[in-house]
Amino acid sequence: MVVKAKKAPYFAKLVELLETCPKCLIVSVDFVGSKQMQEIRIALRGKATILMGKNTMIRTCLRNHAQVNPSLGLDELVLAVGGNTGFVFCHGDMDEIRKICEENTVAKAAKAGVLAPADVELPIGPTGLDPSSTNFFQILNIPTKIVKGTIELTSNVKVCISGTKVSASQAVLLQKMGIKPFSFGMKVTKVFDNGSVFDAAVLDITDEVVVGKFLGAMQTMAALSREVGIPTEASLPHMVGGAVKNMAALCAEIDFTFPEIQKLKDFLADPSAFASAVVADAPAAGGGAAPAAAAAAPVEEEEEEDMDFDLFG
Repeated sequence: MVVKAKKAPYFAKLVELLETCPKCLIVSVDFVGSKQMQEIRIALRGKATILMGKNTMIRTCLRNHAQVNPSLGLDELVLAVGGNTGFVFCHGDMDEIRKICEENTVAKAAKAGVLAPADVELPIGPTGLDPSSTNFFQILNIPTKIVKGTIELTSNVKVCISGTKVSASQAVLLQKMGIKPFSFGMKVTKVFDNGSVFDAAVLDITDEVVVGKFLGAMQTMAALSREVGIPTEASLPHMVGGAVKNMAALCAEIDFTFPEIQKLKDFLADPSAFASAVVADAPAAGGGAAPAAAAAAPVEEEEEEDMDFDLFG
């Protein structure tokens, strides 16, 4: 009876959020404690609403409401529910909300049987453990030596590999060394936006990435259109430019011209006129250097005269 009494308010709240918030983040909260969840809720206050619940209840509510309002596209959302997941219904900027959710992480010790979220490597040097702990290193095939009553590693050793289960000996070793190698927090896995569910990696696509992809597609389209000889909006400027070049090359040797190639015809007719124009512009650019050189010349002549006077004097 207690469970049934809780279902109705939960269903009503979920339906209200689905109707009023067309965008939500689907998050995974594995190894996230209650205190950490409370801190995330406080940080998102006024910006988003976090709703957790049992998967069976969530699926039942989504299926029932999908029949009432098919336009919401809840069928895809039902398929995305699984594991230790929850919803973050966005009332503001989705990127900002995602950043707040993923920034709140807590360092935790390694536990046996848990998949390592990252590689763990022990650096070469002292471990701070006494020689009685040598057996742990031997079980893990880690080379060590005893220096001044403590165990030292003779080389860098990778203890855990990302995606593999942490063994009991690995967990005990890391705990003995006081290392908390893993950090856990709320992880955004998927995004629900106006009836569509897509991977969270889509949120990393910026305007620069979209523009770059678009320009690359236009270049490919233009190259393909030029190759097959079919004019398109992307290839037309290149085709016109190539045609003008061909016309200029053809008209260069015949008595025919048009405004676009007139400068080229004038240059071919009298190249020296363009060369004299360039030379004429040179003194204007270096006008300060020419007077300085002219002023320096008389000084050198005076010095030579003084030198001659001194020699024969």
